[in-house]
Amino acid sequence: MSRGFLRSTGVVGGLTFVSRVTGLLRDMVYSQAFGAGPLMDAFLVAFKIPNFLRRLTAEGAFSQAFVPVVSEFKVRGTQEDVRRLVSGTAGTLGLALFVVTLIGVIAAPVLVMIFAPGFRDDGGRFDLTADMLRLTFPYLFFISLVALASGVLNSYGRFAIPAFTPVLLNLVMIVFASLVAPHSDNPGLVLAAGVFVAGLVQLAVQIPALRSLGVLGRPRWAWDQEGVRRIGRLMLPGIFGSSVAQISLLLDTLIASFLLTGSIAWMYYADRLVEFPMGVFSIALATVILPGLSSHHASQSRAEFAGTIDWALRLTFLIVTPAAVGLMMLAGPLTATIFGYGEFGARDVTMSSFALMAYSIGLLGFSLVKVLAPGYFARQDTRTPVKVGVIALGVNIGFNLAVVVPAYLAGFPAPHALLALSTGLSAFVNCGLLFRGLVRDGVYAPSDRWRRLLPQVAVANAAMAVFLWWSSGDWSVWPELPVATRVLRVAGCVGGGGLVYFLALWLLGARPGEFRGAGSR
Repeated sequence: MSRGFLRSTGVVGGLTFVSRVTGLLRDMVYSQAFGAGPLMDAFLVAFKIPNFLRRLTAEGAFSQAFVPVVSEFKVRGTQEDVRRLVSGTAGTLGLALFVVTLIGVIAAPVLVMIFAPGFRDDGGRFDLTADMLRLTFPYLFFISLVALASGVLNSYGRFAIPAFTPVLLNLVMIVFASLVAPHSDNPGLVLAAGVFVAGLVQLAVQIPALRSLGVLGRPRWAWDQEGVRRIGRLMLPGIFGSSVAQISLLLDTLIASFLLTGSIAWMYYADRLVEFPMGVFSIALATVILPGLSSHHASQSRAEFAGTIDWALRLTFLIVTPAAVGLMMLAGPLTATIFGYGEFGARDVTMSSFALMAYSIGLLGFSLVKVLAPGYFARQDTRTPVKVGVIALGVNIGFNLAVVVPAYLAGFPAPHALLALSTGLSAFVNCGLLFRGLVRDGVYAPSDRWRRLLPQVAVANAAMAVFLWWSSGDWSVWPELPVATRVLRVAGCVGGGGLVYFLALWLLGARPGEFRGAGSR
């Protein structure tokens, strides 16, 4: 079982790595062609609204409600039971999504007013955002059905296609941004049309895989079906509880819309770099362990349930902490190397670097939430994450009101970085309370292996930080360096930093075999 987890995590992580690389290429096209000006601010808001709802429902509450129920039907029912559940869920969810999409397209200006009220004083940017949103909002419909298909495939251990699907979004957007938009009188609308096409393509590639499993029936309205109703009941509280980080990011966008032009884009590019390690590892790990935890719960295997959580947490500390330290120490060089070209000038590099440093502080918190939340959703407990989410969101709002807004009014040069820091702090509150709940409920107790792991990881990260500080040098010169020099120096910093980290762990006694046992304590 443990090697299966590692193998599946490797598959998902590897394909997610491809997705993140193509995503960075997409963002490089954005930064070079459009910089961090009004057009990008407008497009990012127009894409963020359906993307936020997608993460809130499709990747968040729906996936974490749907996968445990499908896993239970697999363990305790028949293939026909699973097929009926999938068909009923697809029809019920599809009709609800169609209505929501129709409302979103019609009410686009109202949504822009709600999500980016600072655009109201800039008529051109407001109108452009509303026009874009009418094209991007249907993405929610397509990608939510993609999440349903991915949930079924993941439940059957077929992780490759769902993990590869986001690559298609990036490829389509690269084509639209680099080949179509430059020849258009309104490149913003071209980018929005690319989002629509990408959603349709992502859904289309899932269908053959579902057919091969024999669980793809004709979608039908089935709210009276017991499994569908249970998914709905689990979703409603989970919509909020599983997606506090997304709500926090949305609040950042709302406040940033009142700040300097470019603030939304600076935060976006920084967030994309933070999303890279989180997507490649943390989200991949959470995706893999949820079906396993659900099966352990259904078969009442308490020891394996707790062992899986402990293994996932230890692996997260091992991998994510050096990623966070690396992003912090290399914020300037990474931003200059990946985005600092064309319309993305030296000031944009500096401001995005500030946001990246702030986001990196919260990377471990974001990642731990991804790993801890399945411990609740696998047991079909969505109420506890809701309570925890309310507290964490309150911390975020309180910090914004008490620190960020006064700092902006006082003339602080980078208030957008404080927004990013606030989101990270709320993530740590979230993961801390989730952890305490699992321990309190007797579901999980830390193993003895933590006594050695924590000091080993701390010392290894300190050694790596010193190396990165020395090797990166003066950040201010990076935007002026030739492209090849930047790439080679960043590669040397990243490769050398990784070597120092793992060499230090080895010298301190850590061995790979300690992380091969998902169920061992």
